[in-house]
Amino acid sequence: MTAWLRMHNAGLRFGARVALHGLTLDIAHGERVALVGANGSGKSSFLRLAHGLLAPSEGQVWRAPDATQAMLFQRPFMWHMSALGNVRLAAWLGHASWREARQQAQTALAQVSLAAQASQMARTLSGGQQQRLALARAWVQQPQILLLDEPTANLDPQAKREVEQLVGDWSQNTGAGLLFASHNLGQVKRLATRVLYLEAGAVLADLPVETFFNAPLAQTHPQAHAFLKGELG
Repeated sequence: MTAWLRMHNAGLRFGARVALHGLTLDIAHGERVALVGANGSGKSSFLRLAHGLLAPSEGQVWRAPDATQAMLFQRPFMWHMSALGNVRLAAWLGHASWREARQQAQTALAQVSLAAQASQMARTLSGGQQQRLALARAWVQQPQILLLDEPTANLDPQAKREVEQLVGDWSQNTGAGLLFASHNLGQVKRLATRVLYLEAGAVLADLPVETFFNAPLAQTHPQAHAFLKGELG
């Protein structure tokens, strides 16, 4: 598989604070990669660096020029318009005509079970509905890679399951890749094919998901082993 993201000795600093350092890795098209680690380990910074929202302070970050990406945040920003308007505007910004954008938005809202809320102001939707709306808004841009920063962290259990199911089905049906940060290790098991464990801004383990959760890590990756045991967090 060809890479959509390549990092070589990449790092990120905010003044004197080192957020990320020594990142050297490739992520291929279609991979579903989870970022795990304690709060402050660098997961959100990694996502922003990968998406191009932040430039590396050192090293190199390369993204395939023909790869289309979209990113969802923990608390998605809603434009001050209806649910349909939010998705229609995203489709239009993705170069659909205004008429085509309406049809695409209606289709996307139906995919996330929000057709009945099309005329409702987006900011009045529940947290789970807003996250599903954010997914619809991303999907009309037909991304090959979806980046997600703790997309279900603030949702109730039912909403968590709904959003997770939508993301998993969409990735499986389209072949699109995922790069997501999550504290929910069950979610990581269900969605990811590969796990990157971060600590103090460095990737200390880069393993297939089955190996990360099932292999004895105490000798090979002691920090990841401690994290899984709940000794770090």
